[in-house]
Amino acid sequence: MKRKDFIKNCGYACLAGLGIPTLLESCSSLQILSGEIADDNLVVPISDFIIKSNKKQFKKYIIVTNDLLKFPICIYRFNENTYSALWMECTHLGAELQVFGDKLQCPAHGSEFNNKGIMQNGPADTNLRTFAIVIETNQLKISLKAI
Repeated sequence: MKRKDFIKNCGYACLAGLGIPTLLESCSSLQILSGEIADDNLVVPISDFIIKSNKKQFKKYIIVTNDLLKFPICIYRFNENTYSALWMECTHLGAELQVFGDKLQCPAHGSEFNNKGIMQNGPADTNLRTFAIVIETNQLKISLKAI
């Protein structure tokens, strides 16, 4: 093997060694979960935010679906007592939003919303629909009365 090829192969191996664990960790921390609807609430265990690891770490957000809901709900965790629940329907023309870290983006026309549902970039001109959240016995109860 030529020296140039050896160095190139070592460089690829180093990049793969650094990148693959990060990629796998990010995939495992993002989950689309199915939530249970009880009465007028979507019920989500707080434990769904815990990342399975030796340290107690939490996911920034989770996406919750249910067959009775037309769109998913994205729930952001800011700390143990503060969450926001956002309806993932773009207020411009109704496309389903995609989550990118601390923002939600419309794949149809590029509207962007922050993690509290506030419109950041148009063409949408209104904020996302949000839901009241009550923390009760290690569960989030998201009121669906607004839907």
